[in-house]
Amino acid sequence: MTRPRPGTAPSLPPVAPEVFAAAVEGLTTRLRRRLDAAVESLAATPVDAAEDGTYGIRCGEDARVTLTPGPSGTITAPDQARCTCLLSPRCLHRTAALGAAPVAAPPPHAGTAPPTGTSTGAAPPTGTSTGVAPPTAPAALPARGPSAEQVRAAEGLWAAAAAVLAAGVTAAGAVLQAELLRAAHTARLAGLHRAEGAALDAARHLRDARDPQGAHRVHRPAESVAALRELLLVTHRLKAADPDPELIGAVHRNHHPDGPLRLYGVCREPVVGPGALGGVLTHLVDDAGRWYTLRDIGPGGPGRARRAGTAHVAVRSFLSDHERLSRGGLVVTGAVVAPDGRLLAEPGVRATFAAGRTWAGAGPTGAVDGTGPAPPLAGCDVEIVAADGAEVLARVRTDDGSGPVVRLAPAHRHPALAHTANLRRLGACPGLRVRLLGRVDPRRVTTLRPLAVGPVPGAGAATLRLPEEWRDRADLGYDRLRDAHFPAKAPGPSPSPSQSPLTDADARPVDSPLRLVRDLVELAVTGGRRAAAEPARESDRGRHVAALRRGGFATGADLFAALGTVAARRPRDAFGRPAGDDRDQYAAQWLATAVYLTGTEAALRRALWHR
Repeated sequence: MTRPRPGTAPSLPPVAPEVFAAAVEGLTTRLRRRLDAAVESLAATPVDAAEDGTYGIRCGEDARVTLTPGPSGTITAPDQARCTCLLSPRCLHRTAALGAAPVAAPPPHAGTAPPTGTSTGAAPPTGTSTGVAPPTAPAALPARGPSAEQVRAAEGLWAAAAAVLAAGVTAAGAVLQAELLRAAHTARLAGLHRAEGAALDAARHLRDARDPQGAHRVHRPAESVAALRELLLVTHRLKAADPDPELIGAVHRNHHPDGPLRLYGVCREPVVGPGALGGVLTHLVDDAGRWYTLRDIGPGGPGRARRAGTAHVAVRSFLSDHERLSRGGLVVTGAVVAPDGRLLAEPGVRATFAAGRTWAGAGPTGAVDGTGPAPPLAGCDVEIVAADGAEVLARVRTDDGSGPVVRLAPAHRHPALAHTANLRRLGACPGLRVRLLGRVDPRRVTTLRPLAVGPVPGAGAATLRLPEEWRDRADLGYDRLRDAHFPAKAPGPSPSPSQSPLTDADARPVDSPLRLVRDLVELAVTGGRRAAAEPARESDRGRHVAALRRGGFATGADLFAALGTVAARRPRDAFGRPAGDDRDQYAAQWLATAVYLTGTEAALRRALWHR
């Protein structure tokens, strides 16, 4: 039986990191130079999936690679991959097929969550962090810190990660990936579960970003930055013999609550992902304020995202739909919760529909850092100020009325979804007070992309009037706001920005100059060291540094300047020849800048949205 393959190799079985790394090591230097092109050439090649569980792929007239996964469905041994050519097993065909296959997940003891999208759906949108399952205790470290073996393993991972960073995502081909995967395997043998998981996560992002026509062709630099930052930070501390036991890594497993879970629906979020993925996340919350999700994501793009909002959802024998659940609730017995908050439909799970509650009872407002077991969404009460194109200016409501002005932008602009039309309708009513729930734009701290709105309690006639069956909220991607939902004396179309109450330019939402730092950090990951060196040669480099200092980010200014300087430096000897390699110094400088950026942006989000 043959089935076509829509991407690089989604139908090939996953391959253990050490198997691919060993295959690359067995190639000659000449064949290594041809490996990236060979992997890419397999993108359009169909895969034969036989009834006996083997997979075959034709690599030319005289070469056919056969993969025979073990009982786990994973290639875990070199002899499970065979080629018919004369050079096998040290052949380009076999290695390219292993390189085109997905990277296998860490074994059960590893210290990271399973790959997002297993069990119940595909990956959530960027920025989702709904972890609720407490990890088990991390492995104990010796009293004086990690062992010598663990330090050596961390040093190897650091070197591999630094090489990837110097090359950049666009140039980090199969050979660099193999070095990273081999170092990850060494870390596993040394018991460095967190470091191994971080390395595998970084390797997957490299594969996704370089996939020529697969489901991950859209590269998200922020995700690659986060993966490399975690890997470099953990290995940097381990190789310095930091005794913090968290560096070894906690064992994250699916969580089994002791008793029934009483959950309340909060809202539905359309998902439009890379590779024409589409679907919906239904967000729920329990009495303790922990967040959970039910998701339905698959191929289909925005059209599927629209249909999924009212599609059926099944939790074992329980059947309902996402719209009903988002405004109602669930009682789940025998619940199984993934580390990222997904409710899993495992054997023994039982669910029954229960009454929901209004946002005032569910508590959707609050700030988020995007880390740890925190709500994945930010909420606040605002007063609409004016429309600004497809976006809306609004003032955050505070007790003293001195709240900042923020920008509301559509979560998705596709016409199949209602975000843009609903925001335009809200922008036509300056003075309207609404309660918002959405995601803070990761690149613009003063911009919120709202997913749902509701009336502000106690605002009288100055707020929305939603149908009772909507439970005091409207999902902006699915529900359409009508005239009947607004106050009877709602104003007409809003004035242009120049005629709006924001006559003072300083009153407009202004994102911090930290975007300059973010741009450089992301450029370094995407384009490598050479790309990061370019801003250091620009005539306006001093202007960027001055802007950071004027904004009060003196440390950010110093780090911005230092990263560009280190990136541009090329050590040479007295004869002008390259002398040594300061790759470690460059990686350390990038890491310091990335850690500063993450912490400072989180503090800015808390200051703005935690009200």
